[in-house]
Amino acid sequence: MWLKYGVDRDGILVSIEDISSGKTTLKCPYCQGDLIAKKGKVKEHHFAHNEETCRPVANREFPTLPLYDNFNIQLSGKDVAQLKLLWQEYGAQNYPISSYLVTPGLLKAEMLKKNVYFSPPEYEFTELGKIPAGALELTLFNEVQEPLLLKKLLKLQLAAEHALHKNTPDLASRLTDLKLYRAQLKRILSCTLYFLEVQTNKGTLYKIGVTERQITERLAEVKKDLLAHYQNVAIKVLGTWANRGNVELYFKYCYREFNYRIHSLTEYYKFNPEEILIVLNDLQQMKLKVLSQIEIDILAENSRLIPIAV
Repeated sequence: MWLKYGVDRDGILVSIEDISSGKTTLKCPYCQGDLIAKKGKVKEHHFAHNEETCRPVANREFPTLPLYDNFNIQLSGKDVAQLKLLWQEYGAQNYPISSYLVTPGLLKAEMLKKNVYFSPPEYEFTELGKIPAGALELTLFNEVQEPLLLKKLLKLQLAAEHALHKNTPDLASRLTDLKLYRAQLKRILSCTLYFLEVQTNKGTLYKIGVTERQITERLAEVKKDLLAHYQNVAIKVLGTWANRGNVELYFKYCYREFNYRIHSLTEYYKFNPEEILIVLNDLQQMKLKVLSQIEIDILAENSRLIPIAV
């Protein structure tokens, strides 16, 4: 978990992706300390304190979106390894899993469930359990993630309302937690997911990405980037999905073995003709996003920290 937002002079949250690397005029949303934008090639882009890191950031206590950029679902390293092994040996073939292979951690996290139709009863993967293995279809991933996103929003809302009503010492932190979470949610809802086919003089590539602008603007940038590496570039849009910014990182996680880096360009993939049919089917099966009233309200707000009415 890294701090991805700083606060500008007008009290507006600014994403790490919207500024350049180095010293900034932004402040930490928790302690108002000066921030530096860290945008290297190894760690995730994030903000760091110019001086001592405050406790909420140092302890990673600020809220993040469920199943957005971490798909191990807070399992221990041992349980993650066991889950992926079980998927390779049993889940991918739809074989039942014997109880002696199942760890308590996997059951507690609801990664596996008992299938009572087997005698004796054995276990199988839940939809949630397929996510660390990168095996859940995108449309089902949305169905699993969306309730978790709203459940966490409600939890943060209730915590902030309680702190406001009781005027507790952690009121400022609880309000900041809510503001940060709503800003993250707004960002993924604001984005359109796109998938491109790119014909070059050296073969066919595919690209996944998100944008808050018109797709034509983004295509011009993509072509410019690629012409630095290829003589000829022709781009075809294979699909766009509004309000689906939540899917990009899970797609990258699922199809990471097909990733094709072009120097610093990292969102490109190589698929053979059979593989691309599977990928396109996965994408095209996604249902259109229907915004709830809560999501509509989040998209309409300006990210300022507004006191909560109780």
